[in-house]
This record gives sequence, structure tokens and C-alpha cells, in this order.
Amino acid sequence: MKTPAGWEPPPYSAVILAGGRSTRMGRDKAFLEFRGQPLLARQIALARSLKPVEVVVSGRADADYSGFGCPVLRDPVSDAGPLAGIAAALEAARAPLVLVLAVDLPCLTREVVATVLAAGEPARGAVPRVAGRLEPLVAVYPRSAAALAGAQLAQRRFAAGEFARRCEQAGLVRWLDLPPEWAGAFANWNSPADLSPGSAPPRSAS
Repeated sequence: MKTPAGWEPPPYSAVILAGGRSTRMGRDKAFLEFRGQPLLARQIALARSLKPVEVVVSGRADADYSGFGCPVLRDPVSDAGPLAGIAAALEAARAPLVLVLAVDLPCLTREVVATVLAAGEPARGAVPRVAGRLEPLVAVYPRSAAALAGAQLAQRRFAAGEFARRCEQAGLVRWLDLPPEWAGAFANWNSPADLSPGSAPPRSAS
């Protein structure tokens, strides 16, 4: 599955979701190094390689992101998980589509991200599925989904997967089925055991 030759992504903003508490890891995952650079720097570079209108970071209040050269958004609701970062990005975005990327995915590739972006339309985003499993944190949402995100936060329902399903039911995103062999691209770092030499990151959690 490849994007067509000469393909250019639609205008989009990108947000790197780096505001998690990293409880199981015991330290901020955004600053963990992978192949010589922090995970946050890697995801910013990945997003920039596909020519976004802007890249912003959804970050923690107690972290210093000044060295990454991106505006920082603070979550509108504390301890609400990645949905709070998505909501903030949808409200602040300059482009009609918002690409969300979780920071803790060291195996994510440009090909995967480009494929997700290519499935988006000006008023409708795309959420990938691999072997039937939704991946709502490597997805494209239209800015018009901000009201849905805000309403869900107000209900204290913080699951990103639920948000993706609500968007699909409202016609704001479509499911994008990816090849099963791409599952490894969505593997994440959750605990110190994942950092052991030679260890493969586990499957991501919805």
C-alpha cells in the first residue's frame, strides 16, 4: 500500500501527543532516546517531512519543550489522557485537518503516516485499523470534530477509541484498513522493560 507518485498531502496541522504522565515508564517518554534522538524530536521530524501547515506539541505543564522549536499546547482538562491534547489541537489548528501522532511510537514510519494522510478529505479524516484494531493516536481528524471532543471531555469519558468511533458515526472520519504486517509500526514504549537491548516494543494500547 503506497501513496501515488507525486502525491502531496492536503493542508493539515500536526500535533504530537506528549502530555502523558508516563506512570509505567517512570520518566517522561517524550525525552527517551531512540537512535540518538528524543522520541519527541523524531515524531516532529516525521510530521515535518510531510509538509504540514504547522506542528505543535501537546505537552505536560512541568516539562520544558523550548529546544524543539514548536508551539506548545496545554491540555484543557487535566488527567484526561490523549483526548485532551486532541481537543486542544482541534481548537487551535490553522488547517482543516489535524494529524495526531502519539510520541511513544518509535517504529512508526513515514509510509504509514503518508497513507493515513492520503485517506483524509477536507472535511473528513481517517483512523487506521490493523487486523480490526483501531489506532486513534495515529490518525487524521477534521477540525470540525472539536465539538465532539469537547463534549466527550465534559462527560469525563476520556478514551480516544470512543472519540474515534463517535467521529465515524458522525461521518467525520472513515476507517482505513492497513495491512496486518504494518502492525509493528504502532508498537509503543510503555515501561522500562521495553527499552532493553534487543527488545521489540509491545503492541500499542487503545
